[in-house]
Amino acid sequence: MLQLTPQSRVFVAIEAADFRRGIDGLAALCRQRLREDPFSGAIFVFGNRRSTALKLLCYDGTLLDSKRLFSVTTSTLLD
Repeated sequence: MLQLTPQSRVFVAIEAADFRRGIDGLAALCRQRLREDPFSGAIFVFGNRRSTALKLLCYDGTLLDSKRLFSVTTSTLLD
């Protein structure tokens, strides 16, 4: 389960990500594009090209995991 605390850092990628990428591909995006360590404990948010889904990449201290959220639109996020 993903827990957000006041100390949580969340990074949101502005460019669309290729959702065919697995955990390793998203971790590489964190290093290359965002210049952040995917194992830092931060939450990284990636959107697909059509803005219909999100992928979250997070490290909980023992496991690097990705979660997929569907039926998300930009208007839903801004409300």
